[in-house]
Amino acid sequence: MGRIVGPTGVGRQNTQPLDQSGPSGLLATYEGLVTRGALFDDGAQRAALGRLEIISDCLGQSSGNGGMAGFFRRRRNAPKGLYLWGGVGGGKTLLMDLFFETAPIVCKRRVHFHEFMDKIHQSVAKVRAKPSKIRNDGDPIAQVVKPIIKKVRLLCFDEFHVNDITNAMLLGRLFEKFFAAGMVVVATSNVPPDGLYKDGLNRALFLPFLDQLKSHCEVMELAATTDYRRDKLSSQPVFQYGSPPETKEAMDQIWHKLRGGQSDKPGVVESLGREIRVPRQSMGAARFSFDDLCEQPLGARDYLAVAHAFHTLMIDNVPQFCRDNSNAAKRFILLVDTLYDRGVKLAASFEAPLEALSGDRDTAFEFRRCESRLREMASDAYLSAPRNMDA
Repeated sequence: MGRIVGPTGVGRQNTQPLDQSGPSGLLATYEGLVTRGALFDDGAQRAALGRLEIISDCLGQSSGNGGMAGFFRRRRNAPKGLYLWGGVGGGKTLLMDLFFETAPIVCKRRVHFHEFMDKIHQSVAKVRAKPSKIRNDGDPIAQVVKPIIKKVRLLCFDEFHVNDITNAMLLGRLFEKFFAAGMVVVATSNVPPDGLYKDGLNRALFLPFLDQLKSHCEVMELAATTDYRRDKLSSQPVFQYGSPPETKEAMDQIWHKLRGGQSDKPGVVESLGREIRVPRQSMGAARFSFDDLCEQPLGARDYLAVAHAFHTLMIDNVPQFCRDNSNAAKRFILLVDTLYDRGVKLAASFEAPLEALSGDRDTAFEFRRCESRLREMASDAYLSAPRNMDA
């Protein structure tokens, strides 16, 4: 699958701070965003931020401990992490980003849970392929985890979700080593811990991991009463029609709302060893041009990696299709299918209305289905629905 990395090709570590003004601190940063009108003041979000600020303060107080003595102090003094769960659109990703960017330590990493586990499985497979190199009493997990523990003290997971038996059986061994090393875990999820891997095969073997998780992380529901993601997208049409100069202002307004007034930055999504360039990304959303995604030699696995990486996509300047851009049209249809199956939200600008977008006989049948899906993706019901974590 894919992995989000920063503009230099390095994971979400040592990133630049969010666009801030006023006093430092997590709650102060939040209040500054509210004052500037970038966010609504939400009591549930404030409560979660209060807990996250405690974790941040504890990490800051012990961030200077180095060497072996520092390692043992790190294990002894590690604060409890946080497992923050709640419905779609309540602001979990926003709070995670604010916390991660302001956490006063260098040894931190923020990653989508699905992508992290995919990378772990790849690393374990590589180690097992070379038995002569397996150390740590023949345990490949210990060998894979060792460099992570060395570089990371704070590990932030977005969209913690377990539906795969291979992940379910691995998590206990993995997190046992994380917690033993004093790693602090903060995670967001749509379900409480006891809802993870619900009705899964051999779930009884998964339950000890839940005990570990609840022992090392405070569990907190983000009971937000407003679906902020839907509000950002439903305040104006998600699809704009006309030439690029005609649609740019409306698309810029949508992008401003999606990123909550924060700055954006470029990045890449890794897919099967190659990098997909992301021109602009912020707060779990990404903005591409049509050429970025459909005029490049990308396929189904690449689009799935992008869909895993972001909850919302913006695509500028989708052209009218004809025989001359038939290949790009086929990629666009595949992209829409992937986003639709995954429940990813979409905002886009089109050169022509949907019913007149395709004039290519070769893709006419497929595009009728694509048009139907696009209309559904612009509906309030689709914008209100959670992502499909099992796709």
